[in-house]
Amino acid sequence: MATSMKEVEAAVADVPPSNLEIARHTPRRPIAEIAAAMGLDPDHVEPYGFDVAKIDLAATHSLAERPRGRYVVVSAITPTPLGEGKTTTSIGLAQGFHHTGRTATVALRQPSMGPTLGIKGGAAGGGYSQVVPMERINLHLTGDIHAVAAAHNLLAAMIDNHLHHRRGVDLDPQRITWKRSMDINDRSLRNIVSGLGSQADGFTRQTGFEITAASEVMAVLALADSLSDLRQRLGRMVVGYTRSNQPVTAEDIGAAGAMTVLLRDALKPNLLQTVEHTPALMHAGPFGNIAHGNSSIVADRIALHANDFLVTEAGFGADMGAERFFNIKCRASGMEPDAAVLVATVRGLKFHSGRFSVVPGRPLPEAMTVENPDDVHAGAANLRKQIENIRAHGISPVVAINAFPSDFASEHAAIREVAEAAGARVALCTHVRDGGSGAAELAEAVAEAAEEPSEFRYLYPDEMALDDKIKRIATRIYGADGVVFSPEARKQIDSYQYQGYGELPVCIAKTHLSLSADASQQGAPTGWTLPVKEVRLSAGAGFVYALCGDIRTMPGLGSDPAAAHIDIDENEQVVGLF
Repeated sequence: MATSMKEVEAAVADVPPSNLEIARHTPRRPIAEIAAAMGLDPDHVEPYGFDVAKIDLAATHSLAERPRGRYVVVSAITPTPLGEGKTTTSIGLAQGFHHTGRTATVALRQPSMGPTLGIKGGAAGGGYSQVVPMERINLHLTGDIHAVAAAHNLLAAMIDNHLHHRRGVDLDPQRITWKRSMDINDRSLRNIVSGLGSQADGFTRQTGFEITAASEVMAVLALADSLSDLRQRLGRMVVGYTRSNQPVTAEDIGAAGAMTVLLRDALKPNLLQTVEHTPALMHAGPFGNIAHGNSSIVADRIALHANDFLVTEAGFGADMGAERFFNIKCRASGMEPDAAVLVATVRGLKFHSGRFSVVPGRPLPEAMTVENPDDVHAGAANLRKQIENIRAHGISPVVAINAFPSDFASEHAAIREVAEAAGARVALCTHVRDGGSGAAELAEAVAEAAEEPSEFRYLYPDEMALDDKIKRIATRIYGADGVVFSPEARKQIDSYQYQGYGELPVCIAKTHLSLSADASQQGAPTGWTLPVKEVRLSAGAGFVYALCGDIRTMPGLGSDPAAAHIDIDENEQVVGLF
């Protein structure tokens, strides 16, 4: 193992090191040292080898008497299909605080192996702003995702066993909503028939699989604040309905207790470190489309009392991940944020000009790489709208210009001009290339914003009707003129209100590539209406989600998946991860 990053760079001469090379050659400190720097009691730290540990939930009580740090959420403009660098910015910012004489922890979602082995790649950050060990993070880490899948599938097995033995509640086989789960992309499992064979082989019915990140169990894990709360939430999960239209829960099936036991260790946050030895908590990974797309409440509770700042990331753009952070996660935790970061890139704003097409796995269009600040200004409406969306919750936004080597200074200046005209603080970031020092300007701006008196507010009150909550998000956050509910969606909303779920917050499942429900509509579309096709219940997680388009909960592999390039080399080292 190299002893310094300079040796890594020298070893690869003119070729910049890959994320995997940087991660593999970064000297790492014993995880006990990272835990000690956070003020964690050694008895609350459970090592998983040299550089990974789990934190016992008892740490929340031992840290409670320490001062609360500042709570910062990182979001973004509406992303291109390539993403705009929220994870690297979150990590870079946490490292940047240390370069300004402050302490910080970064809290992130745990990557799913589906995207890692598919087209997106890993989610441990990149360059000199990443969490290590990169290989373990992107593959199995401490097995939390597998525990979620096991708990999910235990419930599925007990549902089918319930049907087979015809015992207990009168569960309607045609109205079972609970599928099975696995952490691999596989389109062939979206719709299947199970129980084929003889009568002894189970009840024959149509069902399917969803990726583990889309499981309600994952959302429950992220939103539970204790083991007892986890137990109660699992018991409340609705798995289907009786013939008389009464909801059937995991508690009714008798599975919630055993599921809790399977998730007992998974509820403990995972402690790691960045390449600059900044503490990093990677825990839970709920889907960013049909769930709230944020890391766990228990990780945040620990980190908020361990350092001066906690930096956490919310999935997709501010219209999705940040809105759900504010209205779902913060509502569940009772914790209020102090500042928000909005990541913007030159390529992102050029994309929102509507003049270019960006396709994952392909180079950017040549015309998009030419110096042209006018293209940046042409896409600026999206940045202005996302600044407005942060402010709608009473939080002061800081725009982080995530610089790429192909950018031009005039294009950075264009972003700064737009953001400052909208009244936001702005900082230029080079954290992927320079690590924490490249985010020091951002850290100073965020610290300044966090010192302002908090005016945090939810977008809607609990008592507002479900359909009105959906309308408020659509009109105030997305910029829609209104909402059109299908007859089925209207019927579902009325049923949930009648069953006592009307006070739950709402999560709108739509494309992440547009403020609208149409991925082809870039910028900040106006003059459109949000179509709600279906509304589903996540009673255990504690929200209702509205489907506004064809949202897949089981992705498929692309024509050239990352898995085809991952292997072991002659030195038995992993290659191909990115």
